[in-house]
Amino acid sequence: MTTWWPYVRLAAAILGAAAIIRQLTLSVDNALAADTPWAAHLPTIIANFFSYFTILSNILAVVALVTGAIWMLRSRPGLRQAQRPADAEPAWLATLLACASTYMIVTGIVYNLLLRNIPLAGISDVWTNETLHVVIPLVMLADVLFAPRRRALPWGAMFIAVAFPIAWAVYTLIRANFIIGPAHGNPWWYPYPFLDPHLQGGYLGVTAYIVGIAAAIIGVAALVIWVGRRRGIRS
Repeated sequence: MTTWWPYVRLAAAILGAAAIIRQLTLSVDNALAADTPWAAHLPTIIANFFSYFTILSNILAVVALVTGAIWMLRSRPGLRQAQRPADAEPAWLATLLACASTYMIVTGIVYNLLLRNIPLAGISDVWTNETLHVVIPLVMLADVLFAPRRRALPWGAMFIAVAFPIAWAVYTLIRANFIIGPAHGNPWWYPYPFLDPHLQGGYLGVTAYIVGIAAAIIGVAALVIWVGRRRGIRS
C-alpha cells in the first residue's frame, strides 16, 4: 500500500481541483450572464464562492492530499533501507491531514442529511456536486482508515481542528448582512439555508444548527485522532 497510496492521493486531488475549478467557472459564467447589478457583481460572486465551507474544505483537502503524496514519494526508503520500518509522517502533515479529513467527512454528512434535495439551480454540475460532497469525503475517510505511515497525534490536535470552523461560522454570520443575495436581491446572503435566520425562524433556529454541526465537528475530529492513535506511529 505504501507504494501506490501516494497516487491515490494525487488522483483524488486532481479530481477535487477539477471540480472546484468547474464550479468556479459556472459561478463566473452565471455572473457574466446576469441582468441585475447584484448578480453580475463579479468580485462579490467570487468572494461568495470562496465563502462556502464545502469549497474551503475541498481546497484544504486538495492541498493536504498533494502535500501528503509528495512527502510519501520523496521519503520512500531506498534499496538499502527496504527492510527498515518506514518513518511516520511529520506531525505538521498529520495535523493537516487530520483537519482536512475532519472537515470533509463533516461536509459529506451535512450535505447528505441537510442539503442533498436542494436544487442545483445552475450553480453546479451533478459530477462536481457529487465529487465535492461525496467522493472527496469518502477518499479522506479512506485516508484516515488505510493510509500508511500515519502519525499518532496528541488529543490536543482536536482543538486545532475545531478552530477553523468556529472562525468560518463567525465570519459567515457577520458578512451575511453586508451582501446582497445574487439569486433574490435580498439585503443578505448566507451560503447555506440552515444558517439563514430568515428561513429558520430567527437566530435561535440557526444556533441550534450551529451547535449540532459543532458537535459533529468535535465528534469527527475526536474519531479521526482516535483512529490515528490506534493505527499510527507514536513519536
